[in-house]
Amino acid sequence: MRKRVYITRTVPEIALQHLKANGIDYTVWTERRHQSEEELIPVLKDYDAIIVSGPLKVNRAFLEACSHLKIVSMMSVGYDNVDVAAAKELGIAVGNTPGVLSGATADTAFLLLLAASRKAFHMHKEIIRGNWNFWDPTANLGLELKGKTLGIVGLGRIGFELAQRCIGAYGMKLIYHNRGTNEEAERELGAVRVSFDELLQQSDVVSVHTALTPETKELFNKDAFSKMKPTAIFVNTARGGIHNEADLIAALESGTIWGAGLDVTNPEPMAADNPLLNMHNVAVLPHIGSATVDTRNAMAAIAAKNVIRTFEGRALEHAVVENIHRL
Repeated sequence: MRKRVYITRTVPEIALQHLKANGIDYTVWTERRHQSEEELIPVLKDYDAIIVSGPLKVNRAFLEACSHLKIVSMMSVGYDNVDVAAAKELGIAVGNTPGVLSGATADTAFLLLLAASRKAFHMHKEIIRGNWNFWDPTANLGLELKGKTLGIVGLGRIGFELAQRCIGAYGMKLIYHNRGTNEEAERELGAVRVSFDELLQQSDVVSVHTALTPETKELFNKDAFSKMKPTAIFVNTARGGIHNEADLIAALESGTIWGAGLDVTNPEPMAADNPLLNMHNVAVLPHIGSATVDTRNAMAAIAAKNVIRTFEGRALEHAVVENIHRL
């Protein structure tokens, strides 16, 4: 029988082309609303795999109810919404799409850093409000980045690419905090590994690129922000759960830190009346780090290929939980 795949969002056509070329049937959920886990479970009884795009909670209960699935193929790098241990126990492969979105996400972090440092989003709103009138040479001043210190928490591929941009454009110094040493970054970018507290104290910009885990959940809280410079900018393009949003708002309102650039929020999506949206030194985007044509096409292709490889009994192109049915 032909294999069937359920896709939780409209995805780039390249994914469908790959599936079709390999004789795999698919169904795409096209409504502009999120299907709940409870709604999706009975639907999946007729499918062999799922491509997940969006905030679906692939927890133990979901996986046990869908234990016949051969693979959960994530169209994302992050998989904090997947119970990896349960997937391993049940023999369900889990794939993701790392690497291909590093450049696009680094660009987004760089954009947010620049926008926050020059109050760009706020000033654009001021034009719309009709407040572009009297010129005051002491008003709306931003911060310059030349020669400043960039501190990266979680210096992997995305952080590396952001650092390349910051060093190339502004000659910034690079420090980082990782569980292990990034020898490539130390060799090629002059990166210096420091403790978390040292990074907070020394950085003019703190950019987050780590995964959301129990250890990093709300890592950036009142205590962390209190250790940062009052001229520091906080940038998060990783996961919103890594910062405590109430503590971030308080730190910005009190002047504990200078500004923030966010592509991810906590919760997500954020409410339209969230104070962050009206702060002059904050730039917020709606989680668009990987939102380029090239990157989304590459992510969709990998997500489809991970499904194809699973059905063929081959190793996944990118595996969180490897295919136990490999030939």
